[in-house]
Amino acid sequence: METARTYFVSDTSVMLGRSMRHVFRSMDTIITVTIMPIALMLLFVYVFGGAIHAGSDNYVNYLLPGILLIAITSGTSYTAYRLFMDMQQGIFQRFHSMPIARSAALSGHVLTSLVSNAVSVVVIILVALIMGFRSSAGVLSWLAVVGMLGLFTLALTWVAAIAGLSAKSVDGAGAFSYPIMFLPFVSSAFVPTESMPSVVRAFAENQPVTSIVDAIRSLLGGQPVGNGIWLAIAWCLGILVVAYAVATRVYGRRMA
Repeated sequence: METARTYFVSDTSVMLGRSMRHVFRSMDTIITVTIMPIALMLLFVYVFGGAIHAGSDNYVNYLLPGILLIAITSGTSYTAYRLFMDMQQGIFQRFHSMPIARSAALSGHVLTSLVSNAVSVVVIILVALIMGFRSSAGVLSWLAVVGMLGLFTLALTWVAAIAGLSAKSVDGAGAFSYPIMFLPFVSSAFVPTESMPSVVRAFAENQPVTSIVDAIRSLLGGQPVGNGIWLAIAWCLGILVVAYAVATRVYGRRMA
């Protein structure tokens, strides 16, 4: 058992290195994932910010959590693309003909998503600091934010894995991210839900992005999070567990 675990870790690290080399050789993926959310942040802060009443003197503080979720959603779509290309080119079949852990190739893509999205998140936060973002959060609150973003990234990455393993075309592999990317716009990410019509407000207040955004915003603002953080974690864990189960089943069926 210990030997199998050791091989899995070493094989997964090799697959992580392979995927990360592909990312760094094609930096346009990280640039694209980073530039779009930054452009949105600039647009909403400097163009629309004066007309939006978010109950905060510093709108970039209010906006940043939603921008980070949009960046992560965009980033996971590239995971689906890379998985689809590996499936189409028969890379997984070649790996499975070698003496490596069966799930190492898939796990390598998942870890690559975590690392590349972390890079994008750091860059966006640095730009937000230049724009005036300030946080009164302590070390524990920042660690909680990192954990929440990591959990959200993992959940969406496994959703992306389902798309990448099941898609019939490149466009189909990335299409899963479009409806998910729309969710922050119908949430508390840009404006308080109290300003929305009743039907829209009901949807906004009962979808996962609002819970996650509110929890991150409270943590960054050094405010009490209450039970909201547990609801956010429950959403992330629920999506993660279901997506992981479906993705591994699809992976096993495709590799059978």
